[in-house]
Amino acid sequence: MVLALAAVMLWIPTAAAQSTLRVATIGEPPMLDPMATTAVSTGSIAQHIFETLYVTDGNWDIAPMLAADLPQLSADGLSVTIPLRDGVRFHDGSVMDADDVVASLQRWLEVSTRGGGIAPFVESISASDPLTVEIVLNQRYAPLTAYLTANTAAAAIMPAEIASAEGPLDTYVGTGPFSFVEWRPDRYIRLAAFDDYSARSEPSDGYSGERKATVDEIQFIPVPDANTRLAGLVGGEYHFAEGLNTESIDRIRTSGVAQADVIEPFAYPVMIFNTVEGAAVDPDVRVAMQAALDLEAMMIAGLGLPEFYRLEGSWYPEGSPFYTTAGTDRYNEADVPLASQLLAATGYDGEPIRILTSQQYPFLYRMSVVAADNLAEAGFNVDLQVLEWATLTSVRGDISAWEAYWTYGSFNPEPTSYSFIVGPGAGGWTSDEKSAILDEMNSALTTAERAAAWAKMQELMYRTAPVIRVGEMYGLTGRSNDVTVPESYRSLPVAYYWNVSVH
Repeated sequence: MVLALAAVMLWIPTAAAQSTLRVATIGEPPMLDPMATTAVSTGSIAQHIFETLYVTDGNWDIAPMLAADLPQLSADGLSVTIPLRDGVRFHDGSVMDADDVVASLQRWLEVSTRGGGIAPFVESISASDPLTVEIVLNQRYAPLTAYLTANTAAAAIMPAEIASAEGPLDTYVGTGPFSFVEWRPDRYIRLAAFDDYSARSEPSDGYSGERKATVDEIQFIPVPDANTRLAGLVGGEYHFAEGLNTESIDRIRTSGVAQADVIEPFAYPVMIFNTVEGAAVDPDVRVAMQAALDLEAMMIAGLGLPEFYRLEGSWYPEGSPFYTTAGTDRYNEADVPLASQLLAATGYDGEPIRILTSQQYPFLYRMSVVAADNLAEAGFNVDLQVLEWATLTSVRGDISAWEAYWTYGSFNPEPTSYSFIVGPGAGGWTSDEKSAILDEMNSALTTAERAAAWAKMQELMYRTAPVIRVGEMYGLTGRSNDVTVPESYRSLPVAYYWNVSVH
């Protein structure tokens, strides 16, 4: 089936030569709805079509994109006023106004895990004039603007009639530098340069500043096997190859036709537990699993070269205001006898521990194999299920189908925006203690107060193990020498391809 843009603008090839940027991705995204999933495979593509009010710059500071400026906060912190840029066009030719933004944000509150986490604090969202949006809160919510910068489960802006329509999103009209043309499953997703794009005037910096469509089209081509992506890159078939195995770096560097981009900071691999039903509901069982895991062996198996990982118990690196050692005495215990002892004290009676993983992210798969061996040695009955990534993201929505699944999260400067923190997330993690700590973080007046509350949250995560973070990892992307990038270009966790040209 071909999904095509039902809009006034039609993509029509001309007699002139078309420049096409070909990007080999790790596989099909589960969807192109930028709000409804945290999948990076969706976010990377969708951010070329849809834009948000705010983004992060090269220093991970907040910068305006569709907003005209940073938000204005009332003295009591309960009213947030967002000025909008004038004259920004959607791909269907209409001009963005406050009604579009209001409808988009209301949809985001309903369908996004990030938006859903914010929804209880939002009293109203309204247009005070055609270029001004006001968000009224029922209590202070310090991280609001940071949430609006996310490029997965994103607060993407679209025309009001699309945002207000019932059912899944199937028409992709945004304000981005590229417009959606077609999706041919298992072949490609094709985007075309948007001639009426309203670029910002500031220099490009991270996700912020000026964006240009410097090619006529982008083809995102699903290539599930990392070695095939690599072969296509060095063979000249692809201009970019995402998610490469770290051991490929020497072949890229010696190929003479491509170069390697190490993505740092990139992400953290994580195993998320089902805290709603099944054997992993008991936190003592989860803590026993945590004790069994040899995280260093997992990092070596998944990433190989030391330049691609760092064992770090803190969720944030030193230098960040959120760096803390709270709870890290439980990090990388790698103690199977201790795990067996802890397990024996629980009510676990040998029921299968169904763990979902995928070979489309080879580093996750290899880590999951080591973890499964550790858990089996400690006495768990492990059922490691290997799925296509799109299938895994679907199956995890059925809380009865698994006890744990493997994924990774992109580096995020705002700790409360992780899906399993802001809300229950796919694992359904809720507790009164978690809610109380979140309230502290959300109402804090200073960064120091927020950091102190985050230390409590990190300690709670180690003490009850709703998730297990393996450490810091750095990603690898290959880039053809036929590609020209600006001096400001950076390889970032959610990849972007505006301001990139081919020759």
